[in-house]
Amino acid sequence: MVPFFFVTHWALSVFFQSLFQHRYAAHRMYTMKPRTERALHLCTALVQGSSYLDPRAYALLHREHHAFADTAKDPHAPTHHRNPLRMMRETARRFEGLLTRRLRSEPRFEGGYPEWPLAERVFNHWASRVTFGALYTLFYVRFATQPWHWLLLPAQFVLGPIHGAIVNWCGHRYGYRNFATRDESRNSLPVDLLCMGELFQNNHHARPASPNFASRRFEVDPVWHALRLLSRLKLIRLQSSPASQLVPLPETTDSVATAA
Repeated sequence: MVPFFFVTHWALSVFFQSLFQHRYAAHRMYTMKPRTERALHLCTALVQGSSYLDPRAYALLHREHHAFADTAKDPHAPTHHRNPLRMMRETARRFEGLLTRRLRSEPRFEGGYPEWPLAERVFNHWASRVTFGALYTLFYVRFATQPWHWLLLPAQFVLGPIHGAIVNWCGHRYGYRNFATRDESRNSLPVDLLCMGELFQNNHHARPASPNFASRRFEVDPVWHALRLLSRLKLIRLQSSPASQLVPLPETTDSVATAA
């Protein structure tokens, strides 16, 4: 029961992070009516629970990442950190500063993200995060049957930051490249099976406005197919995105090779 709960929570958390905070809040790859936006925002907050990621702070941080990818100004570039934990710490510091408005982003990154003050006050509050953590713990108390089950609980408290760390560390260090971008972005298979298309980082950095992160036949982006379904149901409207101007890398280069 506990492993199933953890895996389900992992999958739903990364799914809503990709669908709402990333593709909607940061990039506005689709539009929807205000009530639908509120419903999706609420679903995202309830699923992410103790690791809820404020959409405004997420959008600003992510836009900075695209603008300064793999440079000294990138808020989470693995090339400037010795290990993922250090990168997570610096990312958390920047995110917290943007969340509390102690730090300001450049004006060009402002605006275009969903804002719901009531939900943000509730789900960003420490009491809400502690409450969700307590609920997870009670579930483990009731259903954990093996000592190793308890090793999953600390990760469950911070699934959002863990997902972000995996995507930014692996997606800029390991894998293959389809496009000759100016950064170090890569596509990380088979790790992407854990991240719902988010680890097609090279594809995404080459075509940041495209809601489909897959580019080649063997690449599958589950969230893109969910967006197509929502579009057919008239719940969202997908934005048209310009084709990438980047030239795909030749098949014989590291587009099919794994980075060391």
